[in-house]
Amino acid sequence: MSATTLDPRTALVLIDLQKGIVGLPTAPLPSAEVVERGARLAAAFRARALPVVLVNVTGGAPGRTESALRGGTPPADWAELVPELDRQPGDITVTKQQWGAFHGTNLDLELRRRGVTQIVLAGIATSIGVESSARAAHEHGYHVTIATDAVTDLDEAAHRNSLEKIFPRLGETDTTDTIVKLLG
Repeated sequence: MSATTLDPRTALVLIDLQKGIVGLPTAPLPSAEVVERGARLAAAFRARALPVVLVNVTGGAPGRTESALRGGTPPADWAELVPELDRQPGDITVTKQQWGAFHGTNLDLELRRRGVTQIVLAGIATSIGVESSARAAHEHGYHVTIATDAVTDLDEAAHRNSLEKIFPRLGETDTTDTIVKLLG
């Protein structure tokens, strides 16, 4: 479904655009394109005095899984947000330990304090951090919009499944250009 409107108090939430993740091989889009579009969205939201949330991840959920985590010790700057996002003093930063940006963080509180009723999501990985955050936002009662050309994944089939099957059930989807136009 194409995006039809943005609420007056919409926030942008950029997921895991950090050095360690943007350096991974992604598909179908290269991470550089997602970062560029995320930065464009952030600039557009800031220009309209709307909240920008920059999310990074520094850990993982405990528990056994069948899929092993990528091994080794990450570099010291692995969790640093990429400089292209032009982090501003008024931006909200959220460091998460799980896939989603809501669980175990103060994101919902920060958004509600600002009267936010809708979020626009972008970032990496579509089927992990972005989808988990979209699900939680929907469950928390936010209107959700996904910037379809500002998300990518480590697995192209998983990316496609999120875009085609999951996101339409959680909200609306559209391109960066359309979202910027809807901002007015």
